[in-house]
Amino acid sequence: MSIFKPINQKQAKGKVKKIFDDIKSSRNIKRIPNFWRSLAHNPEALERTWNNLKQIMKKGALDPVTKELIYVAVSITNSCEYCIRSHTLAAKKKGATDQMIKEMIDVVGIANQNNKFVEGYQVEVDKNLK
Repeated sequence: MSIFKPINQKQAKGKVKKIFDDIKSSRNIKRIPNFWRSLAHNPEALERTWNNLKQIMKKGALDPVTKELIYVAVSITNSCEYCIRSHTLAAKKKGATDQMIKEMIDVVGIANQNNKFVEGYQVEVDKNLK
């Protein structure tokens, strides 16, 4: 359950309304997701986070699908159900297939497993990797 009730998008004013309008336009959506509506309790954090997300997730050296899949992978590792669902949907909208998502989940699983083995065994880094 949310600590604060999400801001009603129809009642948003000023900076929050402007950001909400940008989110809707940029993402081609009609309803502002709960994350943004919750973050709107702090308009400065809302603005900073939205601007950072837009900048980082745009096409660059990595394509948008790859960026979304990385976001999902980190969200799985951090156990953020909201982010897993949100960015899996975003990845699919940008062209990710179910097979791509399944393979990414496999990579997350094996990476987390092997990271724990390395930490548990306290494996020393090989000289050629330094």
